[in-house]
Amino acid sequence: MQLYVFSVDPGFVHDVVAAGAAGVVVDWECRGKARRQEGQDTEINRHTPRDLERVRAATGGRVLCRVNAYGPWTSGEVEAAVARGADELLLPMVRRPEEVDRTLELVDGRCGLGILVETRDAVARVAELARRPLSRLYVGLNDLRIDRGATDLFTPLLDGTVDAVRAAVDVPFGVAGLTLPGRGDPVPTELLAAELDRIGAAFTFLRRSFLADLADRDPAVEIPRMHAACDALRGRTPAQVRADRAELVALHGRLARPAAPLLPA
Repeated sequence: MQLYVFSVDPGFVHDVVAAGAAGVVVDWECRGKARRQEGQDTEINRHTPRDLERVRAATGGRVLCRVNAYGPWTSGEVEAAVARGADELLLPMVRRPEEVDRTLELVDGRCGLGILVETRDAVARVAELARRPLSRLYVGLNDLRIDRGATDLFTPLLDGTVDAVRAAVDVPFGVAGLTLPGRGDPVPTELLAAELDRIGAAFTFLRRSFLADLADRDPAVEIPRMHAACDALRGRTPAQVRADRAELVALHGRLARPAAPLLPA
């Protein structure tokens, strides 16, 4: 499982990639995001072109740059990211194949282009989107939940949505995010990793809590431990795969169930 971390700290990026992470994401997506995610427990980064330069200089790992959703600014962002050494761009909030086509034209083969499937439109058109020459495709659960007007983050993993998207994709596929073994709230990272293995995910992002969970720990120890945990999942029997998914479904049901009202004493 390839692991990518969101960070613009050159020293941290160097250490995490040296420990075995595949690379880093520099995050330029901020246009309209505060309004779209208002009241949600999400994070908005405001990384800069200078951050991309510093990260590129710090690591030989793969450097991904998440730009803003397609718009009049996309041409300038593509040029800025390519000039500063991005290996791939990630295009978020895709709704129409034409947005991807135009961005591919702007990229013109100078780096890879991956897309984030995080709208109902993108889910409905994923077979058409997947026919484009993409470097990767990732299902963004936070924004997909918001776009659906839903309250639960993990439903797409369990209602067939992610499986349907995965079935349409031949390029490296990712979804959700992981943190250290033994951590993860409300869903333990082991259960999420088991689900990623079941659907054949090739990569994922290190979730926001990873940075807190890694505090005072050595990446050179913890990243290999994450890889070992993911590698062990590939040896599961079909019965074990079914059991792990059943445990995830049961946990999701408990989390989704409204709390019982407090009764008067």
